[in-house]
Amino acid sequence: MVSIDVAVIGGGVTGLATAAALARAGFSTCLLERHPRPGLDTSTHNSGVIHAGLYYPRETLKTRLCIEGRPLLYDFCRAHGVDHQQCGKIVVAHDDDEVAELHRLCAQGRENGVQGLELLDRRAIARLEPHVQATAGLLSPATGIVDAEGLVRALLRSAEAAGAVVLCGTRLVGSDALPEGMALRTERETILAAQVVNAAGLYADDVSALLGGESFTIYPCRGEYVELARSKRYLVNGLVYPVPHASGHGLGVHVVRQASGAVWLGPTAVYRSRKDDYETGRLAVESFLEPARRLIPELQPGDLRLAGSGIRPKLHPPTASFADFLIRRDRINPRVVHAAGIESPGLTACLAVGNLVTGLLDT
Repeated sequence: MVSIDVAVIGGGVTGLATAAALARAGFSTCLLERHPRPGLDTSTHNSGVIHAGLYYPRETLKTRLCIEGRPLLYDFCRAHGVDHQQCGKIVVAHDDDEVAELHRLCAQGRENGVQGLELLDRRAIARLEPHVQATAGLLSPATGIVDAEGLVRALLRSAEAAGAVVLCGTRLVGSDALPEGMALRTERETILAAQVVNAAGLYADDVSALLGGESFTIYPCRGEYVELARSKRYLVNGLVYPVPHASGHGLGVHVVRQASGAVWLGPTAVYRSRKDDYETGRLAVESFLEPARRLIPELQPGDLRLAGSGIRPKLHPPTASFADFLIRRDRINPRVVHAAGIESPGLTACLAVGNLVTGLLDT
């Protein structure tokens, strides 16, 4: 039975960044990923936005790790040749209630330490996004985009270069608590780990049960996207967001110019019963037209094409509006550290999450 210091369960951006940080800190580290390659779930099924830190109160982990992680991510992308752009974002408002919310969002962002926020009038919006019509806007110049698949590949290289062993196609099926650690059973072998990081994304609750840890629930929430026809990509220059939904289940259907040049609209936010159901009951393309026209009024039905979908690992049910990241030691099994419920802004925060988890394992 192979013996190591730390086993990381899950090979999304959270698990990969954590494995790299642990290996650099001197822990013998392996990562178990059930898929043939890392990053095939939430990490590459999202808008690819590098967030600035506007949306949540300062004291939350989501804000703290977004603020810490954003400059780390930009630096990492530059150092490792990951396609990205600090293109900025405009959040737009259309009526008095939304304008009031826009001012609240601006004040919260400034309190969180986000630099460069600027309130815009109709004319200023038109200079930046000529095809967007809105009463007022909030410019966040620190926001950007990243090629999520390229980021996954770079994080994998970084983890392996630091000495972490990445075991793809390796599913955790059970564990046994031993005096010297956790015996992790896979379909092929058993690995003895002194400590375990649960970074299993949509399956973090199932992994916690397999590790004899505490009980919590991951609620899968699907987001669907459409894409602008290539001939209509000129209608948007960067990122355009509505004022966030009151439900708290998402940031609303927004327009995102991808690193590839494609322009996506989405995502929706619908709770589903399955964690792997990306396609059943997909919304018709036409259902995106009304929210899209609130941002770009001249869009026509023929301008939209069906695009991908993603599933967020939420820690709150549809009856609630917010849950913070779960990053701490398990309350039942002290050999386990959770990095669970890592939805947006988890992509932005991934390097900061890895550093935080490493600090917890040092104690």
